[in-house]
Amino acid sequence: MRTQFVTDDAGHKLAVILPIKEYNKMIEKLEDFEDVKLYDKAKKGKQEFKDAKDVFKEIEEKRERSNV
Repeated sequence: MRTQFVTDDAGHKLAVILPIKEYNKMIEKLEDFEDVKLYDKAKKGKQEFKDAKDVFKEIEEKRERSNV
């Protein structure tokens, strides 16, 4: 990866410039990591299974209440 640094007059690094392909890869990996963390957190919580019909009914009821 070819990176460039932006520095101040004293030579302290202030920012980095990455090729857009490398930046996009980094963002994709970060998003994947965040998904894994959310999955792990969800698995630690109490598992509750509901019938899909009941869940859709709850969603519709919430939509109706928020539109009032």
